[in-house]
Amino acid sequence: MIDKKPATDFFDAPVIIDGLPPKEKRSKLLQALLDMDPDVSFEDPLENDMVLNMGPSHPATHGVLRILLRLDGETIISAMPELGYLHRGYEKIAENETYHEFITHTDRLDYLQPLHNNVAYILAVEKLLGIEAPPRAQYMRTLLSELARISSHLVGFGVMAMDVGAMTLLLWCFREREKVHDIFDLVVGARFTTSFTRIGGMGQDITDEGLAAIRAFIEQFPERLDEGERLLNRNRIFFDRCRHTGVISAEQALAIGFTGPNLRASGVPLDLRRDAPYLVYDQMDFDVITETEGDSLARYYVRLREMKESVKIVHQCLEKIPQGPVHAHEPKKVLPRKERIYTRMEELIHDFMIINDGVDPPSGEVYHAIESSKGQLGFHIVSRGEGHPWRIKIRSPSFCNLQALPMLLKGHLLSDILAVLGSLDPVMGEADK
Repeated sequence: MIDKKPATDFFDAPVIIDGLPPKEKRSKLLQALLDMDPDVSFEDPLENDMVLNMGPSHPATHGVLRILLRLDGETIISAMPELGYLHRGYEKIAENETYHEFITHTDRLDYLQPLHNNVAYILAVEKLLGIEAPPRAQYMRTLLSELARISSHLVGFGVMAMDVGAMTLLLWCFREREKVHDIFDLVVGARFTTSFTRIGGMGQDITDEGLAAIRAFIEQFPERLDEGERLLNRNRIFFDRCRHTGVISAEQALAIGFTGPNLRASGVPLDLRRDAPYLVYDQMDFDVITETEGDSLARYYVRLREMKESVKIVHQCLEKIPQGPVHAHEPKKVLPRKERIYTRMEELIHDFMIINDGVDPPSGEVYHAIESSKGQLGFHIVSRGEGHPWRIKIRSPSFCNLQALPMLLKGHLLSDILAVLGSLDPVMGEADK
């Protein structure tokens, strides 16, 4: 609203526009512009900073992410990521549902790796309850987690290439990802939102047909991966746009909260599968992949080579997986199997109590983290001895990784945003929960 005093800053004739209808205001302003002194000059807009919004609806922001940019020409002076456009309140939802009911919601966090989310949450709940799944279930969780890592990295691999203009690789990556989803459909019964991990075990045992499908996939996958690698590594445009962009040192990466491939690309060999083993990773032989440059290209190389290590882990799981049950026999804490519910009164009672009131955990708090495809995915649970959590806090790696955008983008060109953001591989479903 313009003050009632004459507008003499830019116009020769006094113009009073307050209180007039919109149409008359426009007429007054137009007349004032016509009467303006021709010698009056304005600053050159090209000499000033420009504030630009990227997102939240943008095909290259990997979800509903808004990046507020201050530009000097095409050079980024500062950048600020803004989350909050996808807020679904999952941490509060967890506090109003039983421990079993919340399993389905974990699929919707990082929706590119639902099985990882299931495993991380269930391991935290089992730690609270003081139980452990049988060995065969542990191997199944490890096996399927590595397939989920491959599936997630394929998306990150292909989408990062597409962000800088290489469309073919995206189609090749999705072709291989569809094969992984076919395996999930066969083993789990769902392609995407699996909800397969259960407190104390798995939803069901894996069949010989499912194991055969996994073997067939990992036999042909390395060759397909090499094809994509040869295609992209010889692409000069991709190489030049990713090299020396978004550089972050090991010290800066640790200080900002990087984990996973983004941290290992800066030379820090931190991997929870080796440094804080869970499931059966302590029985697996694999390498922790690191690079030293800390740029977008290094983050691409880490994810590419990690898929090859995941293939090695899957091979070992297939060779070592033991026979036996896939559910712990803890009727008061683990949902009994249907055959026991239908034949034993005690199991029927326990099933009724768990479904209606939830498990009966001790009071206290636990934290458990796993090495997901994006980094450290952890669940902090606070219990008051009720059938549902009193508080849950999800440590989502995408949220922590996005903190580094102001540091990574400063001084780069506007076009470099796509390469840097793609190299971080964020998923807004877990960043903004």
